[in-house]
Amino acid sequence: MADIPPPDRFDLGPALLFCPADRPERFAGALSKADAVILDLEDAVLPEAKAQARENIISTDLDPARVVVRVNAPASAEFTADLAALTRTPFRNVMVAKTEDPAALDAFDESYALIALCETAAGVLRVAEIAAHPRVAALMWGAEDLVASLGGTSSRFDSGSYRDIARHARAATLLAAAGHGRAAIDAVHLDIDDEAGLAAEASDAAASGFRATACIHPKQVPVIRDAYRPDADSREWARAVLAAAEGQRGVFSYRGRMVDEPLLRQARAILGQA
Repeated sequence: MADIPPPDRFDLGPALLFCPADRPERFAGALSKADAVILDLEDAVLPEAKAQARENIISTDLDPARVVVRVNAPASAEFTADLAALTRTPFRNVMVAKTEDPAALDAFDESYALIALCETAAGVLRVAEIAAHPRVAALMWGAEDLVASLGGTSSRFDSGSYRDIARHARAATLLAAAGHGRAAIDAVHLDIDDEAGLAAEASDAAASGFRATACIHPKQVPVIRDAYRPDADSREWARAVLAAAEGQRGVFSYRGRMVDEPLLRQARAILGQA
């Protein structure tokens, strides 16, 4: 069985690619193109195909360290069967769809590292409680299910930008994750052909502190990777300012800019991303 990261670590990489669990012929290809693959037992699979999708996950030989399995919501009729299937696999990175009640995560033992997907009004309202659960390694949010849970019809304006309610959920997820030492994963960009929009959102996610962005098509992977990879100027600045900090005591000036510990932490984050 693969080593399981403790709840305060998340190191699958920046580009996480969803793959329907009822399409086993796509599993290996999806994993080869992304940093990790999310084998989806939930929305991507029709009810009549879920049993076979579980068998597909049981029989696959993908590297467990680079696989996440998305299970159905704890309140759903499929959840118990999903858990039973997981016990027959080496996969212990699990995304829990429509997480709303942190107590529901007690169904997983300490061998699991959970990505709690907060994508409903109830989930977003309790996102800090969910982040505090000891099994949770990361939080993710989702715009479309959130808006549906509100009775709305669209998460975005015609311009492509998120409506305020979606932006609130995104920020709340990031803050709750950081406040409890968890990673945050940004939501998927559904317009597959809008590479410019995806690049802008992924760049904002990386700069804001998200650790990864989920995606639904292989061609989105390089866009996300590029967005999370610091450019040469940023890397040079980070190395130089950290070198300049050696031997300094407290605040100092570098290239005309005041440097203190928060700025040094940003420099370390840049090199960590690089």
